[in-house]
Amino acid sequence: MKIALITNSRIPSLTANSIQAMKVAQALMQLGHDLRMYAPAETEPATRETLLAHYGLRLVPDLELLPSIKRLKRFDFIFHAQRAAKKFEADLIYTWLPQSAVLGLWAGSPVVLEMHADVSGKMGAWWLRQFWKARGHKVMTVTTSALKKALERSTKIQFKAEALLVAPNGVELEKYDRLPDPVEARRQLNLPKGTTIGFTGHIYPGRGADLLFELAKQMPQVNFLWAGGTPELVAHWRGQLQNAKMNNVTMTGFVKHESVPLYQAAADVLVMPYSRSIEASSGQDIAEVINPMKMFEYMASARAVVCADLISIREVLNEGNAVFCQAVGKENRESGILEWKAAIEALLADESRRHALGSQARRDVEGSTWVKREERVLERFVR
Repeated sequence: MKIALITNSRIPSLTANSIQAMKVAQALMQLGHDLRMYAPAETEPATRETLLAHYGLRLVPDLELLPSIKRLKRFDFIFHAQRAAKKFEADLIYTWLPQSAVLGLWAGSPVVLEMHADVSGKMGAWWLRQFWKARGHKVMTVTTSALKKALERSTKIQFKAEALLVAPNGVELEKYDRLPDPVEARRQLNLPKGTTIGFTGHIYPGRGADLLFELAKQMPQVNFLWAGGTPELVAHWRGQLQNAKMNNVTMTGFVKHESVPLYQAAADVLVMPYSRSIEASSGQDIAEVINPMKMFEYMASARAVVCADLISIREVLNEGNAVFCQAVGKENRESGILEWKAAIEALLADESRRHALGSQARRDVEGSTWVKREERVLERFVR
């Protein structure tokens, strides 16, 4: 099948939506489909080799960067992408933009619309209502059931089950095969010896950097590994650590995707210390609906996970494969820190429980590969 992927992500970039779009593209190519990806021309063009290395991929689609004028709020890009998909003679439009999905349906194309967050404002809700009103062969995917409920609340309509698919994010399991134990992983990465708590990913507001800082401060005998983050935020937190004279935290900054599994393997315990309010790269609060890719990566690494107790997270994790602690905010900061500290210390003192949780998480994530996810999405178009 010829598939036109229309994304509003800047490619390449460090944002989660950019990474997710490229993982989807690779999975569709692994299934044998002919892809063309369209993205806004808001970055310098990258070579195929650069994209492979940046995203840790084996396959990348042909990529066209199309005009995108900021004051037009990407509407020019949306129309250019629609025209390009028609020229490509696409059998299917696969997009993360409700506007592109609607235009595709109006033009008579089958459409997949991926939604990862609630719509923004009245126009966002209007465009999604048009998607559901438009005739045609369509599927809308949501990453969590919580997101489905949020979108129905925002649009004031009930979605038709036959055109809706709950499709959580995925993982490339092959990258997590034959990982070394934590001691050997730390040796290979030249990290400090000793018990290590790990965190990978961005440290936008709500991702738990404040909590990680405080935990590291109160647990000086334990090493903390922060892998990832934008240069500005990494510089900020390195300054905070220096001012506090803390030397038990290693901040790596950006890590190539192909190296992320080894950094995760270097931890005895991995943490997802989300707050009650979580800011996405777009600035939107996604705490109610979050479905982080790193959750599936943590599970694949077979390490014990301590996670903030959020409704959307419990759609994947449970007491059999993770330890839950309250999401920390201003109103429960003191009690929250104490709970997280106690939970982590209990795990560090119980190696058999760490192994049991990690092994169960690995078994539970076996069916959550990107390829299996895209097979489920496209099943709606080959029946």
